[in-house]
Formats: sequence, C-alpha cells, structure tokens
Amino acid sequence: MSEAMMKLVKQHQECDDQLNRVEVALNKQDFASAGRNFRLFNEQLEDHFRIEEERLFPAFESATGMRDGPTVVMRAEHLEIRSLRDQLMQEIEAADANAARASIDTMNVLIQQHNVKEENILYPMCGGSIPHLNRILGFGGCGGVCSCAA
Repeated sequence: MSEAMMKLVKQHQECDDQLNRVEVALNKQDFASAGRNFRLFNEQLEDHFRIEEERLFPAFESATGMRDGPTVVMRAEHLEIRSLRDQLMQEIEAADANAARASIDTMNVLIQQHNVKEENILYPMCGGSIPHLNRILGFGGCGGVCSCAA
C-alpha cells in the first residue's frame, strides 16, 4: 500500500481511538468529557472525509473513469455515518448514556465495515491508478517519484 494510503489508514485508526475515548467517558457517566472527545472525533472524521470526498474520490474517478463505482458507495456511507454522528451528538448533549452507547456500538460497526471496504478495495485501486497521491491528498510531495519538496 502506498504511503498516502497508509496515512489514510492511520486516520481511520485515530478516529477509532477517539471514538473509544467517547465510549469510555460515557461508561463513566462523564458527559463533559464525552462531549469534548466527541467534538475531537467529529473534527478528525470530517477532516478525513474532506480529503476523500474533495481529493481522493475525484482523482480516482478522473484516473479510472469510474464515476458509478466504489466512490458512490463510499459517499453514501459517509452520509450514513454523518447522520448517526448527529444522532449521537444529540444523545450526548441530552446526557442519555444508554442511547449514546447503543449509537456508538452501531457507529463502530458501521465505521469498521466502511473502513474494511476502503482499505481492502478502494485504497489499493487508488494506489495503482493515481500518480502523485501524497500531493493530491495534501500530504506533501509526490511520494518520492519526483524531485519536488515533500
């Protein structure tokens, strides 16, 4: 897997870790901490989705001509994750630990299924199809295939 794709996988792991912090806080009934950690999770999630939706997916579609393929599925799943995220935020703000824990369980399953598809299907397709992924994704440089500054 390319360096750029490994950075996206790392972002998946960082989001997972942050969502786990939310769950730990909820289990302690610490809604202030759950809210803070959830806002951090949301920032990480949106940064990751933005890279994919604004850079990776268009580059993949342009390179492959596949505009009705995996990126359509991934965008739809992003919408589903965002909807559940909004519900979860409301539950945290309402201090409804039981509902929030149930939503986190659902979110974890949804995100894990989504990430498996990206990491095992889409990312390898991107790595083989799109030149200069680091630069395209805003990670700096071109991944070592030219002399540009990283």
